[in-house]
Amino acid sequence: MTPWAQMQTKSFYEATARERAQYLADEGSFRELAGPEMKITSPHLPALGEAVSFDDGVVTAVGKLDGRPVVIISQEGRFIGGSIGEVGGAKMAGAFQAALTLYEKASQKYPGDESRRPAVIISFETGGVRLHEANAGLLAHAEVMELIQACRGKVPVISLVGSKLGCFGGMGFVCVATDMLIMSELGRVGLTGPEVIEEVMGKKEFNASDRALIYRITGGKNRYIMGDCAHLVEDCIQAFRAKLSQVLALPYDRISAARSIGSMALVNRQLAKTRIAAQLKPRDARDVWAHFGNAEPDALTEMYCQEFLQSAKTARGVV
Repeated sequence: MTPWAQMQTKSFYEATARERAQYLADEGSFRELAGPEMKITSPHLPALGEAVSFDDGVVTAVGKLDGRPVVIISQEGRFIGGSIGEVGGAKMAGAFQAALTLYEKASQKYPGDESRRPAVIISFETGGVRLHEANAGLLAHAEVMELIQACRGKVPVISLVGSKLGCFGGMGFVCVATDMLIMSELGRVGLTGPEVIEEVMGKKEFNASDRALIYRITGGKNRYIMGDCAHLVEDCIQAFRAKLSQVLALPYDRISAARSIGSMALVNRQLAKTRIAAQLKPRDARDVWAHFGNAEPDALTEMYCQEFLQSAKTARGVV
């Protein structure tokens, strides 16, 4: 068995950014862009006495997935919490620009053949902006959001969340602004992290040490029930890759139909959820799950992925 085949069963949660990027791609197709050998490091961290990383915590690459060209962005939470600064943000933006260039070339050479056009896959693991270089990080968030808009109707952009840190801060906005979000149960998505909420609002409002509560609020199961996450998969590289394979076989309009924001209809759907929350005044996500028809919400928290998918009733079609 090749190392590539062996790595397919590795936990997505435990995998490094480079492992996620390399083993989501077809065997032998991974080619890193602006890799560590180029030693492109943050110009700001040394001045603050901080260590640097030769990839600045962001891996960018080109490859193929079932033969389709893909541009992959993968964040490393082990480096300053996966935070985005000047270099990491530039690498993300450059990857999007490469995808748009590939799209134009493929459209001219193979008109009407979507399988020849690239897709962008982003494996998020981040707390958001790097405070050490906040202005550059905020600019990177804005630039990536603009490039996601530039990809609309051309290049499918798919978010993956299943790593240790999850996806928080401004990158939480970026994550849900893509065409589709795929998560594992261990993935977490939110705007403000649990520790920050507890620090500002107090432990009675949100106990950041209550791991089960955190996952019920920000985890993959809740995001799936609420309709923010299109697909929930098992925690291994192969499961994410298999779902990507299914999704990328669909025409672009089918993929983009999974968006959770980006139109007035979707804004109204999110507002409807807000009104439900205001009426219910829930103390826990399970109160909302029950509202959407889950008669035994406690049982959902204990179910494995496939049983959960067969059992859970979601907000889709309700709001």
